[in-house]
Amino acid sequence: MVVVTDTGPRPIPAIVVLGGEHRATMVEELSARYGRDYDIVAPATMSEAMTRLVGAREQRVPIALVVCEYFADGEKATHVFAKLQKFVPSSRRLVLIPAGQFRTAVAAMRESVANGSIDAYLVLPQGPRDEEFHAAVSELLSDWGWSVNVSEIDGTRIVADGPNADVSRIRDYLDRMGLPSRVYPTDSDVGREVIALAGEGYILPLVHSPQAEAVVSNPSVGDLGAFMYGTPLDLDAGAVCDLLVVGAGPAGLGAAVYGASEGLDTLVLDAGPIGGQAGTSSMIRNYLGFPRGISGMRLAQRARTQATRFGARFFTGWPVTALVPGLDGAPHEVRTGDTALRARTVLIATGVEYRRLGVATIEDLVGRGVSYGAATSTAREMKGKPVYVVGGGNSAGQAAVHLARFAESVTILVRRSALAETMSAYLVREIEGNPRITVRPRTVVVDGGGEGHLQWLRLRDLMTGAEEQTPAKGLYLLLGAEPTCGWLPLAVARDDKGFVLAGADTPWQSWTGGRPPEPFTTTVPGVYVAGDVRCGSMKRVAAASGEGSAVVPLVHAHLATLAGGAVRASR
Repeated sequence: MVVVTDTGPRPIPAIVVLGGEHRATMVEELSARYGRDYDIVAPATMSEAMTRLVGAREQRVPIALVVCEYFADGEKATHVFAKLQKFVPSSRRLVLIPAGQFRTAVAAMRESVANGSIDAYLVLPQGPRDEEFHAAVSELLSDWGWSVNVSEIDGTRIVADGPNADVSRIRDYLDRMGLPSRVYPTDSDVGREVIALAGEGYILPLVHSPQAEAVVSNPSVGDLGAFMYGTPLDLDAGAVCDLLVVGAGPAGLGAAVYGASEGLDTLVLDAGPIGGQAGTSSMIRNYLGFPRGISGMRLAQRARTQATRFGARFFTGWPVTALVPGLDGAPHEVRTGDTALRARTVLIATGVEYRRLGVATIEDLVGRGVSYGAATSTAREMKGKPVYVVGGGNSAGQAAVHLARFAESVTILVRRSALAETMSAYLVREIEGNPRITVRPRTVVVDGGGEGHLQWLRLRDLMTGAEEQTPAKGLYLLLGAEPTCGWLPLAVARDDKGFVLAGADTPWQSWTGGRPPEPFTTTVPGVYVAGDVRCGSMKRVAAASGEGSAVVPLVHAHLATLAGGAVRASR
């Protein structure tokens, strides 16, 4: 089956069902819920499955999900998936276990999830309307649709003559904001429609939302943020908010949710999309409450939605340029562009940014095969190509695992001798179990180039000094942390690396009565810090969101002091 779109006919994605004794039940259950939007393909034997998958690949039929019974065609599901992996590298892999076999199967299934050979395992539905089962299946399909499939929703339209750095930047912003988008050529029906709306003097790429009347010409991140969500200029003149959060990563989002839910007038500014570095993670598997994992984008957008329900306001694409502390209890002033915002308390939650590689030839190719950060929006373009990831932290590991669904090979380059020194154990295991991923320790990138797009890299072995040139179509740089707080005044104390000091880490001159400021409190009263930008932070998503929420009781206490009232008890 195909669906005809503006860019031509597109095949309907398929769900492949492999089963033995319970095959008919699996097909019936999945067809009833998903048969309208997916082709349900149920080969009777492994030989037929191979034939159908080869045919799907030749016809470019996307396989969204492969569902396999615990025992299928006389083999365990893990063995089946090992045989099929090269045919369905980007598909989600689900094992269904009959209730009577679940207890004996669960240990092996946990190991398979840990090493990345499957994405999830579930008990076969025991009756009608097994919503927990279908919630898990829907999550897998949603994750596949966001990260693999080209959006079929008529969302934001990007009109361009072809891929380039500007298109990559716009797509990355929209993807990280959870906004469906598609790129259309200028000679398509949609392209001509948007160009007509743009009028004279436009510059490609053009961005248009069917829900809005305006077309934006080659927008910056700030232009996109203003286009989608408004600007700080929309606020009432002279307004003073209770809590102004600078940075919309996990720490800022945690503060926004808890602050707004407890009645604080909360405003959040970020220079980029919602989510910070965590928002670029393709899959976070160790965050509390998400046993099957959650993408950084989804986690961030759910938190934003939660905060806005309580009244928090967000402005993206607005970098902060200065903080002017208020004197004697007067509001602090935060400057962004030509706008000055006033707040009784300020939370510094700007996180960190990736260090630059410092190789001029590589910097010239950013947006053309070279990306700082995971840039999950470009992963689809790496299909069948050699890709390199530089970095040894969790973000680098998550990027490598995600890219391995598409790329011919993924090579992780690290300066250290092993990943275990800097990466969570669950990710190290998944990387070790993925045949497409190779780790090269004590190796750095010293050069690279290509005609308009990255084509090769030169690598140096730090032990021997030997260099080699290797083909490369993608380079993802996740090089470690540098604090993003150059806009802070000297009154906010920082360590020698630029991280903000708080609590007992502050200089003794800022202590009162021999006691340090409260945790997360900086050397300026009413100014707090949380997350990766704080000196001594854990550099983990859960820790950052916890720190952000922990600031809220301190804000209440400070506001009560300003008002001369009793300190409100924290909830």
